[in-house]
Amino acid sequence: MRVYHFVNEQFGMDDLRRRRLKIATINELNDPFELFAVYLGNPAIRRAFRKMKEELSRQRGLLYFSRDWRNPVQWSHYADGHRGLCLGFDVPGETVGPVTYSEKRIAAKIDQLTAPRLLNEATAKSLLFTKFSHWRYENEVRGFVTLEDRDPDTSLYFAEFSDRLKVRDVIVGAASTITRAQIRDALGELASSVSVWKARLGFRSFRVVRQNNERLWA
Repeated sequence: MRVYHFVNEQFGMDDLRRRRLKIATINELNDPFELFAVYLGNPAIRRAFRKMKEELSRQRGLLYFSRDWRNPVQWSHYADGHRGLCLGFDVPGETVGPVTYSEKRIAAKIDQLTAPRLLNEATAKSLLFTKFSHWRYENEVRGFVTLEDRDPDTSLYFAEFSDRLKVRDVIVGAASTITRAQIRDALGELASSVSVWKARLGFRSFRVVRQNNERLWA
């Protein structure tokens, strides 16, 4: 399954050089309702759910992607105003799941939240993969991963590139000054197996498209 991750220039180039992708921790996600999609009108449910979210955040992080690289809003929000990169990966379909976008909060029972083992599969999936409908433009798929060793230099968590996280595309933002040579240098021996191209703004639609004029990218 081909999926896409938007990133600024600094982190994107570092990801390519070091063959890894940052794992997002639950408490740092930019949506304040992340994993809070459940209806919290009951104080007991609020307490139980906060405890469950805290426990989950210590154990698990997530890798998040989009199914599309052409949305200009994502380039603006997540790739430094089109100055960054979009990295395309092949991942096994069973390792990620699509996010559901909803106007309404999820109903859950207190006993399910105090004892997560009682959560049925459908409810657990809803809690992990539901976001407010206004985030729909992200077209997100995500996978939850175990948090293991922090990087000693950054104190962050990373997933190494592998057969289950295989970089296939590097798309350079329309406003980026990154050169072909810089991308080749960062990719090293991976360069022969990765497609690299420059993006531009569409002429006939509100889309980001491929720049086919090779002379316009050094």
